[in-house]
Amino acid sequence: MHNRFQRITLMLIYIITLNITRAEDSTILHIRKSNDFEVNGKGTAKEWSNTEWFTLTKRKGNVSYQTKCKMLYSETGVYCLFDSEDNRITATMKNDFDDIYNEDVVEVFFWTDESSPIYFEYELSPNNVELPILVPNYDGKFFGWRPWHYEGDKKTRRGAHIRKKGEQVLGWTAEFFIPFKLLNPLQNVPAIGGTRWRANFYRIDYDNGSAQWSWRPTRKNFHDYKSFGTIVFD
Repeated sequence: MHNRFQRITLMLIYIITLNITRAEDSTILHIRKSNDFEVNGKGTAKEWSNTEWFTLTKRKGNVSYQTKCKMLYSETGVYCLFDSEDNRITATMKNDFDDIYNEDVVEVFFWTDESSPIYFEYELSPNNVELPILVPNYDGKFFGWRPWHYEGDKKTRRGAHIRKKGEQVLGWTAEFFIPFKLLNPLQNVPAIGGTRWRANFYRIDYDNGSAQWSWRPTRKNFHDYKSFGTIVFD
């Protein structure tokens, strides 16, 4: 009986430890608060020095470029900065809301409320062309909806800059501000200290076929929102 009790106890300890380990496996990114500032596409605002880069992992493709990102938030919205190594820019589209994901692009997805399968997607190209949409996703059946009355304090602020040495392309940066007012009527918005969202960060490059990077791995495509990581607003 004593040995049986020991085995049961050890089994329970193992299960509890396994569950704790699994919980700790979920990537958590802490987002620092900042004053509002202007974006210019180069990430030169002094506020960016108050937070660290995090790296996106290449998931597909045969290029060796590095991709990194920063994020801040303020009383009025969230700021993102991407730095992407690149030797050739593939970007011809000039109109906002074009299918810019078919060319070089960076993307963020914010799933603010896990009780609803609706999240916000934002894309920006090296041409400073944007795609902001709200995505309802029901078991893989999804489609993006464009914002209405997209103007004034609901509109993003953004910039992109292609970095060169002479004529040689070295990379590009994308910097943008997403106002909380644009995210209405999503729940758990605006973010305040302690707020938690699910999120992911991506890059696509088309130098030689399609190469893809992401912060958290996905199982099928970028819209695998249940595989997103967690961001915590400090």
